Amino acid sequence: MAKVVKFGGSSLADAQQFEKVKSIITADGARRFVVPSAPGKRYSGDTKVTDMLYNCYDLAVKGKDFSKEFEKIKERYNSIISELGLEISLDEEFDVVKACFIGKAGRDYAASRGEYLNGIVLANYLGFSFIDAADVIFFNDAGQFDPKKTRKVLSERLESLENAVIPGFYGSMPNDTIKTFSRGGSDITGSIVAAAVGADIYENWTDVSGFLTCDPRIVDDPEPIKVITYKELRELSYMGATVLHEDAIFPVRKAGIPINIKNTNKPDDAGTMIVESTSQKPAYTITGIAGKKGFTVVNIEKDMMNAEVGFGRKVLEVFEKNGICFEHMPSGIDTMSVVVHQAEFAPKEQEILSGLHRNCQPDVIDIETDLALIAVVGRAMKSNRGTAGRIFSALAHAHVNVKMIDQGSSELNIIIGVSEDDFEKAMKAIYDIFVSTKL
Repeated sequence: MAKVVKFGGSSLADAQQFEKVKSIITADGARRFVVPSAPGKRYSGDTKVTDMLYNCYDLAVKGKDFSKEFEKIKERYNSIISELGLEISLDEEFDVVKACFIGKAGRDYAASRGEYLNGIVLANYLGFSFIDAADVIFFNDAGQFDPKKTRKVLSERLESLENAVIPGFYGSMPNDTIKTFSRGGSDITGSIVAAAVGADIYENWTDVSGFLTCDPRIVDDPEPIKVITYKELRELSYMGATVLHEDAIFPVRKAGIPINIKNTNKPDDAGTMIVESTSQKPAYTITGIAGKKGFTVVNIEKDMMNAEVGFGRKVLEVFEKNGICFEHMPSGIDTMSVVVHQAEFAPKEQEILSGLHRNCQPDVIDIETDLALIAVVGRAMKSNRGTAGRIFSALAHAHVNVKMIDQGSSELNIIIGVSEDDFEKAMKAIYDIFVSTKL
């Protein structure tokens, strides 16, 4: 059995956290391959090593002295090494990094050094082999991840190793320059490694005990989610749930490998299992609630719209020409609403309106701003009657006006649009009707 375990920045912020990580890894011999992030914040107000590296590099590019800032980075790593009693020195590595900063090796190179150096320290502490991600994670000339080459090289490299540490967040381009993942960081690397070795499970260790049914900044002490499917996770991640970026799902999803989100500071907590499918019934009708603010709705009205072939295409063509993606498109017989990100739409508002008039000859165009979208997600929704009724009853009781409703054909989620001023109130009302009441 083989497990790939990824540890986030908070899990490796200092020597004390390193000790927790070693205890977790040695407690299970199946935890053979480890993917570390760069040291994160040790306390509120602290600075992540990655941000410190960015700052140093920016000073170097401007030709300014960055020695004082660079010394602080060295102190972070040297304090970990010293407190763990390790007999290694990163002095040569620091000299190389400093020279590359002066030589303007690039921001991706600068950012990646946090994981790279942390990987060296962790491998030494665990007694594992160290593999530079640049030697096994590859991007093509266009800067896109190359899964075929990566899987071949990575599988062959790890096949002969019992244990290894592979830093997260970065790989290499065909010209041997460093390239980082734009989103998802070390989570994606862990997923790639898990798929390459055919792991039985991918454990993603962070500072929370898995996914919660709702944002804890909105709902006090929300219930944890024990099991969630990839599809449910994608819906929630897209709408703002941030424990695991959706880009980190795809490598393991394709390989059928489950992900377990675990808490480094509470290793005995079950966490959340992310799976392809499951026969386990969720504790509640809904699996989770997530939402985001900052949307605009463009409402288009035209008599006999439904009888005009190609009308929808003409509408979307205008948004496409202006480089605007649409989020949802609920419609009626003579009405169509296009939901877009407000920040993207606002600068091109008049061009889009003019284009809609030219392309579609609508009777009326109305714009509504400051909309928030809430996704109510759950695989059990389609087998429980009255789910939508309960949602709208809860919102009505909370005096929240529903401005938009959109439900996918899979019946996996219901999207509700409300005023941004009602966002938190609506989230709490939905949570209360499904979870707090335990119905």
